[in-house]
Amino acid sequence: MPEGLPEPISLRLDPGTRRSDGGRTLIGGSPLRVLRLTEAGARIVDDLESGATVDAEPSRQRVARALLDSGMAHPVPGETPPLTVSIVVPVRDDADPLASLLVAISDTPLVDEVIVVDDGSADPSSVERVVAGRARLLRCDSSRGPAAARNRGWRATTTDLVVFVDADVTPPSDWIDGLVAHFSDPRVAAVAPRVRGRPNGNSAIDRYERHRSPLDLGPDEARVVPGGRVSYVPTATVVFRRSVLEDNDGFDESLRFGEDVDLIWRVARDHSVRYEPAVEVVHDNRATWAALVRQRMQYGSSAAHLDRRHPGQVAPVAVNAWSLGAWTLTALGGPTGAVAGLSTAAISGGLLWPTLRTRVDDPLAETIRLAGRGNLWAGRWLATATTRAWLPVAVAAALPSRRVRRALAAAVVVPSLLEWVERRPDLDPITWTAIRLLDDAAYCAGVWRGCSDVGRWRAIRPRLSGIPGLTDR
Repeated sequence: MPEGLPEPISLRLDPGTRRSDGGRTLIGGSPLRVLRLTEAGARIVDDLESGATVDAEPSRQRVARALLDSGMAHPVPGETPPLTVSIVVPVRDDADPLASLLVAISDTPLVDEVIVVDDGSADPSSVERVVAGRARLLRCDSSRGPAAARNRGWRATTTDLVVFVDADVTPPSDWIDGLVAHFSDPRVAAVAPRVRGRPNGNSAIDRYERHRSPLDLGPDEARVVPGGRVSYVPTATVVFRRSVLEDNDGFDESLRFGEDVDLIWRVARDHSVRYEPAVEVVHDNRATWAALVRQRMQYGSSAAHLDRRHPGQVAPVAVNAWSLGAWTLTALGGPTGAVAGLSTAAISGGLLWPTLRTRVDDPLAETIRLAGRGNLWAGRWLATATTRAWLPVAVAAALPSRRVRRALAAAVVVPSLLEWVERRPDLDPITWTAIRLLDDAAYCAGVWRGCSDVGRWRAIRPRLSGIPGLTDR
């Protein structure tokens, strides 16, 4: 696939990208990095930042591509390219939401064909009645799972693009253009919108799901990459180039859960995958506590299977080893440990100094800023990993130790309250924290069950960096 950007195309810098040293150093991206530019490169970024478009000039193409690939900038979609589009909808038994979806997409522009794949419904006639005259129906005699259903659907298409949409999703009237426009860049292989929870009521579970659905990846656009701010996108709604599906042989049908993450990660190795939250679709929330727990356990159970295919990418947390040491000493070492923890955190800051001292305007301030934020975020990530991956070990260790009990309580409460302040859900902090703990504990139970089934436990191992030769990177 050619690498050149379409002409003309505009970029916008990510809000988290900062410039220093006369614009020649960029700090940002996802994962965070420091990008050094030449004087000419800095002038090109100046032009792009002021709204200039990228033309065919090779240096401008190279700089623009580097910004996009690092996540420091994002494309401004232009005209929709003349590509043919099919929609594939997998369904099993639940015909009522499917009827609403087919009505919603009946007049969608650009779409050449809609294919519904019935994955072995117990009452196939109900699906047939809903689909009649509205879409092409493919029937599976028995249920083989969503991966097999989607594979059968896209293989029956002949269009340039394939849109996978779950049957309980409702898109807005103008949804398709904003996604297809990204495919003017030949390197883009898949694009996904933001998936919001449908406001079905005012129960505690519904209010929680509106703010913390695992399908909702937030309001900020991103390049999707393992370890990045947005590390995957769900196939509740996603657009793929059909040629890329062919090259990757579609979804792995041996995976009952996590098949969408697996495919996205395989595609992202060689192509660009975009998350476009300017386009929003709505998806049914879990209606009962049992359904929420079951869903989270299913998602968690996929971690060990994904780790076998993508070693190291499913780690519950990716953290600098110095930050891990600093927080472990602080949480478990008492007053002496807190001092040792601060000293360890200072060492992690000192390691940044050689990289920054000749590249930014104020290297000391930048070092303190990056090290401080890095260590604070590491603490939050480690606390979250405690409830989502290490909870059985943490509880066992807490039983005989007051210090561990305090650390575990902090790991449960502090991230939850920070999230409550950021999101301002219409739930009180205690209810929010209790539901969040149930959510994380269910996911953790799934992770451990998956590891037990696979017979390997690497999916609960943190991915460490910061010490060459000893850590993962």
